Amino acid sequence: MENRHNPRRWLILIVLCLSTLVLVVDNMVLTVSVPPIATDLGADAQEIQWIIESYVLVFAGLLLTAGSLSDRFGRRRIMIVGLAIFGGASLAATFAANPEQLIAGRVLMGVGGALIMPSTLSILITVFDDEERRKAITAWSAVAMVGLVGGPVVGGVLIAHFWWGAVFLINVPIAIVAIIAALVLMPESKGPWRRSDPLGMVLSMVGMTALVWTIIESANGGLSHPGTQISLVVAVVSLVAFGFWEIRTAHPMVPLALFRNRVFSGASFSLVLLTFANGGLMLILTQYLQFVLGYSPSKTGLAFAPLAIASLLFNGIGATLGNRIGNRPMTAVGLVVIAVGFGTVASLPSDAGFGLLSAATVLIGIGSGLAMPAATAALMGAVPAEHAGVGSALNDTVQQAGAALGVAVLGSILSGTYTGAMPEEAPEQAKQSISDALAVADTTGDHHLATAAREAFTTAMSAGFWTAAAGILTAAALALLLLRNPAGSPAAAGIGAETEGTDPETEAEGKDSGAEAAGAGAVAAGAEGAAASQTGGEAQPASAEPASAERARVRTAAAH
Repeated sequence: MENRHNPRRWLILIVLCLSTLVLVVDNMVLTVSVPPIATDLGADAQEIQWIIESYVLVFAGLLLTAGSLSDRFGRRRIMIVGLAIFGGASLAATFAANPEQLIAGRVLMGVGGALIMPSTLSILITVFDDEERRKAITAWSAVAMVGLVGGPVVGGVLIAHFWWGAVFLINVPIAIVAIIAALVLMPESKGPWRRSDPLGMVLSMVGMTALVWTIIESANGGLSHPGTQISLVVAVVSLVAFGFWEIRTAHPMVPLALFRNRVFSGASFSLVLLTFANGGLMLILTQYLQFVLGYSPSKTGLAFAPLAIASLLFNGIGATLGNRIGNRPMTAVGLVVIAVGFGTVASLPSDAGFGLLSAATVLIGIGSGLAMPAATAALMGAVPAEHAGVGSALNDTVQQAGAALGVAVLGSILSGTYTGAMPEEAPEQAKQSISDALAVADTTGDHHLATAAREAFTTAMSAGFWTAAAGILTAAALALLLLRNPAGSPAAAGIGAETEGTDPETEAEGKDSGAEAAGAGAVAAGAEGAAASQTGGEAQPASAEPASAERARVRTAAAH
């Protein structure tokens, strides 16, 4: 592997951490910015949802293509382009004068983010050898978790002392420093040559973008709207065509045969449901804290710290236990703990104290720390070594799709339940959202309306989080059903039967890349899932070297 002993590798790691940090911090500070953005720009509930979802939509649509481009044209080059786009878009978002301009800025930020993340993963694996790679992944994971913990706090402080635009402006100097450091310190690297798959790229971009668009629009107005129906047809046709093309082409961008593997599929579906639940957590809970409990933006940021700290502490425990007892029980136990946490949050009253709130969110953090490393290790362990980059992109795509679905569905449940729970005599504007209701109450001095709005929102939050808990329990059942293989066995990495004809060199390569692929996938999950409170981190591989060697021996079978 090139640049294995690069003397600047630890400085390069700092650049990679900065590149990851800019994504994590941005998405986390946004979570505490929703109320002031809604007030200052006059954004309604649907526009707020688009401000959040537009990034996820574009990121999910471009991620697989971006990973392929970084391997083909150079990882440093693509990362720098992504940082430049992300920084420029952040500057534009800083001075947005209306919701439409802010949404456009978020779209461009999604483009930049999609270019950054796959490149950073590939570069880290390139510049570190086996022994140091684990240390590098641990450091990267820690930086991502610092962003998860500190992002809301930083956002709260910025809003309290400046204005909401500062949460985007902070990205600009970080991006500039990362670009300069990358140009000075980082060597260029590319993946093994392979033919490009332009049709696959186009179909995946169109299909994923249309799919997330459909999810968002169906949550807002149902599937009866002609535009939503058209986007659904485009999504289905594009993704089906993508599947047929990837199966038939000699050089597929994505090895879809992976989904025939029960471990890969089980881990994927479990992660979709996990991120589905977490996807709506920050959106709903931020509004509960500020509109119902009356927290300031800075206190709102601090309220999320127990969740992120618990996830950080138990992330290492989850990775260690996953190696010892297997991914199946570790994933299931973690998911059950998360479900209990969501049930506790769903039961919070409209006057909950900080202690009860923290206890509920700590449960979610503990469960995420236990489940995410095991589930991600199972998914990445099922990926042949030569497809580790695509596997990491698939891991991110799966989780981004789940997060988008969660924000859309849980946001829709929140909106519909809130409107239904408001008194019939309440003004129509007050029935649209709690921010509108409190604005009307403040203007008219109607304290009863404000109280009714807070009670209605608490009822709506409960409905949304009970739905999330049900999704998490379904994920736990899938984990128990599909992740059947014990840790340390060849099948634990998603490997089927052994095939013949692979030389010892290939086996060694499998051992070399299996472990870091799982860890890198989890780091990517933590960084990219931050927008929706996904608390991933470093994950150790589920199986020992024999599983990696077994994976190498069946590489041809898995890929074709």
